[in-house]
Amino acid sequence: MRIEAASGVVLLVSAATALLMANSPWVSSYDALWSTPLTLGLGSLVVTETVRFWINDGLMTVFFLVVSLEIKRELHDGVLSDRRAAALPVAAAIGGVLVPAGLYLAINSAPELRQGWAIPTATDIAFAVGVLSLLGRRVPPALRAFLLTLAVVDDVVAVMVIAGYYTTDIEPVDLLVVVVGILAAFAIRGLRPRNTLVYVLPGAIIWGGLKDAGVHPSVAGVILGFLTPSATCVDVDHAARNRHLRTARRTLWQVRSSLRRGKRADRELTAPLRSLQLAKCDILSPAVRIEEALHPWVAFGLMPLFALADAGVAFPGVDLPTPHAATLAAGILLALTLGKPLGILLATWLGMRAGLSALPEGITWRHMLVLACLGGIGFTMSIFIGNLAFTAPSLLATAKLSVLVASAVSASAGMVLGWLLLSAAEMVGKST
Repeated sequence: MRIEAASGVVLLVSAATALLMANSPWVSSYDALWSTPLTLGLGSLVVTETVRFWINDGLMTVFFLVVSLEIKRELHDGVLSDRRAAALPVAAAIGGVLVPAGLYLAINSAPELRQGWAIPTATDIAFAVGVLSLLGRRVPPALRAFLLTLAVVDDVVAVMVIAGYYTTDIEPVDLLVVVVGILAAFAIRGLRPRNTLVYVLPGAIIWGGLKDAGVHPSVAGVILGFLTPSATCVDVDHAARNRHLRTARRTLWQVRSSLRRGKRADRELTAPLRSLQLAKCDILSPAVRIEEALHPWVAFGLMPLFALADAGVAFPGVDLPTPHAATLAAGILLALTLGKPLGILLATWLGMRAGLSALPEGITWRHMLVLACLGGIGFTMSIFIGNLAFTAPSLLATAKLSVLVASAVSASAGMVLGWLLLSAAEMVGKST
């Protein structure tokens, strides 16, 4: 939660910087930077693409890897592992996908605009959690858990849409390379290695195969995430746990003794710290360790870089008086600011009526109204889908600007309602 909240601030600064650069005298330099050719590869296996390609199709693979690992963790031992507890947030998430998509399609019936139906369906967890954290103690822990569950299900739907709907002209022969990469990942799983870097090679093979096959290569992160073992590399029995605990105690004692002596005994601590690292590899699964290692880099590096590269919308490029641009903007704005909250609240009510579950303890409909408004914050995934949906520069610029405006409106609405409704509810509770 702390990482996501802080990441939301960094994302906001990055998006604002991109907008300023795209509408400044330095716009040509800004565009030239992301259009610069960059060659990566080894030997004869090289790929030359623009910097923006390597961000959107390369680095975003790591983003989807972390997303899939988070989903897998929640399914394995998180909130989604308890079907009863997850039923209501899952229903709310589905409603928050279907209603905005339906509203968008009702407004945008033109064939060239239908491709963007999935843009208003995703919730940006970093921004939503960031706004929720600003409300402080007005927000009960159960509401944060509800929002995280809803966002995870949103991500599942978004990944399925990207992999299925936005994939065309598949080359079956190139999919054989993907199969080879998947088989290599399974072979590595069987060896149960401690070093997680060995999964980079099959991931690269899957990425290259998907790219050549016509599937968006970032889906490789999703595939690799679900192939990464959730079990530990070795069978940790009672004796092994005690051995690891003794190693941890011994290492901490040696570190403390070194600090008390006022000197750093690096050579003395090298072996114990190495043993502690091996113990960590034995106790934690590869999936947990990879997610733990990559999450800060994605939150504070990759996602802000994506915002810098893709949130820079030049206002002169948005021609709203044209019919297509006007309906596209209206569809995204209304779907995120009205359709998303309506879908979340309606599905939650229907889920309760169907007997799936009651609202979690400490959560009222006032809390749900605030959460539903925050569900309309669609940034990272919405812009990513926009890049897939539209190739025309004018439509893409309109879609991005609409996402930014709708996200700002949703965040402001959630913030204002949170301060007004939740604080009033607390005052009533204290007075009684």
